[in-house]
Amino acid sequence: MARGNAGGPGAAQGHPDDGVVRVERRRGGRGGGWVTLVTGLPGDPKAALKDLKRLVGAGGAVRGSAVEVQGDHAEKLIDHLTRQGHRVRRVGG
Repeated sequence: MARGNAGGPGAAQGHPDDGVVRVERRRGGRGGGWVTLVTGLPGDPKAALKDLKRLVGAGGAVRGSAVEVQGDHAEKLIDHLTRQGHRVRRVGG
């Protein structure tokens, strides 16, 4: 059974569309390095990606409605998004 609302920004990762931005740390593919995944961001994910990549000085990509930033930058991204007025929750490890 799938969780979440099919049209929301976090729906691709199975998160509900509840207005909460979720930040998660995962192992990436191929090289196995860390990737910080941000879901539930309102607005254009490409604009958010550009802002977050500049903040941490790393590469990244948009995957569906989620933003992937290379490296383990969860704490820095959580602080930044909270200062911007988003409700942020850390997911996973």
